[in-house]
Amino acid sequence: MSTRVRRAAVGVVAVGLVVVPLGVGYALESPPAAGIVQASAPVAADEEFPQLTPAVARQLDDAVLKVMSQAKIPGVMVSLSAPGKGSYVRAFGVADKATGRPIRTDMYMRIGSETKTFTVTALLQLVDQGKVGLDDPIGKYVSGVPNGDRITLRELAGMRSGLFNYSEDEGFFKALTSNPRRPFTPQELLAYSFKHPVLFEPNAKFYYCNTNLILLGLVVEKQSGQRLNDYINQKVVAPAGLHHTLFPVGAEFPTPHSQGYTDQTATGKTENSADWNPSWGWAAGAMISDLGDLKTWAKVVATGTLLKPATQAERLKVVQALPGTGYGLGIFNVQGWIGHNGSLPGYQSLTVYLPQSKATLVVLLNTDISYEGSEPSTLFGEAITKVVTPDHVFTLPAQSVTAH
Repeated sequence: MSTRVRRAAVGVVAVGLVVVPLGVGYALESPPAAGIVQASAPVAADEEFPQLTPAVARQLDDAVLKVMSQAKIPGVMVSLSAPGKGSYVRAFGVADKATGRPIRTDMYMRIGSETKTFTVTALLQLVDQGKVGLDDPIGKYVSGVPNGDRITLRELAGMRSGLFNYSEDEGFFKALTSNPRRPFTPQELLAYSFKHPVLFEPNAKFYYCNTNLILLGLVVEKQSGQRLNDYINQKVVAPAGLHHTLFPVGAEFPTPHSQGYTDQTATGKTENSADWNPSWGWAAGAMISDLGDLKTWAKVVATGTLLKPATQAERLKVVQALPGTGYGLGIFNVQGWIGHNGSLPGYQSLTVYLPQSKATLVVLLNTDISYEGSEPSTLFGEAITKVVTPDHVFTLPAQSVTAH
C-alpha cells in the first residue's frame, strides 16, 4: 500500500500493504469483519533479534548494496535498532544524480502512503473524543458518496469500501503527468472516483484505495474544525515528538532534501520529481519526514501512544490481505512487522515495528521505479529482515505491473 499513481507495485499493504501503491488498487476476497483474523506469523521473541555487531553491520551493508546494484537505486538510507541490541544507521549513494551530492541520514524525504498512518491516527483521536464513531456511515459527514449511507469509517480505514480508486482513473493520470506541479483539491480527487461505479458491496473485499483516505481527511476537518494539515501537524506530529515531519499545503520541501527520480511521467522517461506538488495524495500521501522521526513514529503508531488502548486494539485488528499480510485500520502486519510503506513519484519509504523485540526498521529511498515488478522498498525490507529476523522476513508478493 504505497502511494504510486497507477502502477501496482508489490503486493499489499503502502504506502505502499500494504503494498499497493498510493496509486494502484488491489482487490482480494476475504472474510467480512466478523471473520477478522490475524494474518501474520507470531512475532519474534526478544532473544531472536541479534546484537547489531560490526559483523552483522557488514552483512547488512552487503544486503543493502546488493539491492541498490540490482535495482539501480540512486540513494537509500536505513535505520534499524532494538533496545539493548545497538543500532544500524546508514546512508548509501547519492541525493542528486546530476551533482553526485551524497545522500545523508538527516535529509527530508517524501513518505507517500505512510501519510495514511497519520490521517487514521487523527481520525482515531476523534473517536477517542467521541466526535466520530468507527461504524458511522461516511454519508453522515460527506454528502454525495456512492453507497455513502452504508460505507462506514471503519471500512474506509480498512480498505473495504468498494469505492473506485481515483488515482487509477485515466483522466486523473493524464492531468497529473501533464502538469505535475499543479495543485489538486480533495473535491477534484473525489470527482475522479465518483464518476465510476462502485466495485463491490461495502466490506465484501479488501481493495487498497486512496479515495478512502481523502474521505477520512474530510471527516477529520469537519469534526475538528481545522484544516487537515494543521490538525495533523498540531495534534499528531507535535505530541509524537516529531521535529522533522510535516503535512505540506503545497510543493514546499524543507532542506536538506534528496532529489527524487520517477518514470511515472507523461513520456515514460525518468524525471526529477522533487518540486512536484503532492496535493494529489493529500490525506493519502502528501507528508514529509526524515529517518530519525520515522524511527520514533514506528513505535508510536504500532503501540498506540496517542490513542486509548481499546482504540488502538481496533486499529490492529487485521483482515487477511495477502498470504502472511494483514491490513487493519490504516496499518499492516507483514510477518509480524507492523507499520506501513509509501510510494509516490520519486520516493519510497518503509516504516515498521516488531513488537516482541521492540525493533524498528525505517528505509527511505529516492526513486519509485520498480525492479522486475517489485517495489524497491520491499526489496530492501526483505533483504534486511533476512539478516536479522529470518523467521519474520518482510515479504510482499509481486503483483502485475500496469503499463504506465
